[in-house]
Amino acid sequence: MLPSIIAIDGPAASGKSTIGAAIAEKLGYLYFDTGVMYRAVTCVALARAIPIADEAAVTALAEQVQIDFLKPTLNDGRQFTILADGQDITWQIRSREVDAYVSPVSAYAGVRRALTAQQRRIGLRGNVVMVGRDIGTVVLPEADLKIYLDATEEERARRRHRERLARGEQVEYEAVRQEIRRRDEIDSSRAVAPLKQANDAVYLDSTNLSVPEVIARVMQLVTARDC
Repeated sequence: MLPSIIAIDGPAASGKSTIGAAIAEKLGYLYFDTGVMYRAVTCVALARAIPIADEAAVTALAEQVQIDFLKPTLNDGRQFTILADGQDITWQIRSREVDAYVSPVSAYAGVRRALTAQQRRIGLRGNVVMVGRDIGTVVLPEADLKIYLDATEEERARRRHRERLARGEQVEYEAVRQEIRRRDEIDSSRAVAPLKQANDAVYLDSTNLSVPEVIARVMQLVTARDC
């Protein structure tokens, strides 16, 4: 059998979402980007004018808001549909404002507790590719295959910059690079579930690899563990 639970972790803009979605499609698995849950909470908090610095208020929101993760419901280029209390916020969660605040939100212990339980429930069903920052270390340490996908800060900033320009945003590369650096610092230094490579994860540097090349290497890992 192929690995039933595949965990892909890594820093911002390392390609986790693109690769995870492609691998899930090839295997016929559920693709689940757990970072979307934190983005959804951040997006709703901003929309409701809940101060991001108010940990208790943001945690209460995470415990109360109903977040649903679905296959794409519209043919507009989305990889999935994310609903918050029934409202489609799939594209809103990728805004620059959400980019700026999602790391502090994801660092709150109460928020992580509220969302981790839901993530485990979905992941333990199997036949899933889950991507995030703490899947192999916290959410699903029992994952059959763990991959830590990385790239240099400069390359990750270039990727994120291209994405945002493609969405019509007017943003300078250097500003994006500083945001990437800030997110790396927050994600790797937070007290609860910091970003780090699991001891039994396979490290994959995608800096000089094309998307098809990364997909091919991951599929080699998947089939090598076929038994």
